[in-house]
Amino acid sequence: MSLKPGSYIAIEGSIGVGKSSLAKLLAKELEADLILEDPASNPFLADFYRDPARWALQTQLTYLLQRHRQLAGLLQLDMFRKRTVSDYLFDKDRMFASMNLQERDLHLYLTLANALATDIPEPDLVVYLQAPTERQMTNLRIRDIPYERQITIEYLQTVTEAYNNFFIHWTRSPLLIINTSRIDFVNNSEQRKRLMDLILDFPPGTTYFNPEA
Repeated sequence: MSLKPGSYIAIEGSIGVGKSSLAKLLAKELEADLILEDPASNPFLADFYRDPARWALQTQLTYLLQRHRQLAGLLQLDMFRKRTVSDYLFDKDRMFASMNLQERDLHLYLTLANALATDIPEPDLVVYLQAPTERQMTNLRIRDIPYERQITIEYLQTVTEAYNNFFIHWTRSPLLIINTSRIDFVNNSEQRKRLMDLILDFPPGTTYFNPEA
């Protein structure tokens, strides 16, 4: 399947796996529009990491509305517009809500999320980045964002497991799975070219990219 003009690529993965780095690289290579999450603008995020039970609902609703505002316009994409790359999938919000919200709050969240989801198109391709939790934790320490200092390796393990379970059942669009511990798409030009070739002409279903093969 060819990546046509107006196509939409969503990049996903746990915290600290390199989603934004790959999104920026692909947007540059494809001359595409770039949509990036802006977690720093969520006023409840730091509070959530300190006290998840108290601040989970406020955090998730804020994320939901932010992501809807960013992605809703993609329904108007057509063959005459540029491609678009985002460093998240709209569905991730529902996944995190299911992890973090109690039953009553989750019901409220899902009522709103289900209504907003009708405005969001399916991506033409999803790229799922994987990495060991130890590497994710190392990446978080390197970038040293204040609100991320509260993240524990146990929380990263929970998030990683949720992502793996989520994508086991993903069938709504082609899925490209990349283990980032085996690729350096920023500094290795040969690996980057192979990845770009695969993205530009991707197969249906689920594909695993192994740069060492």
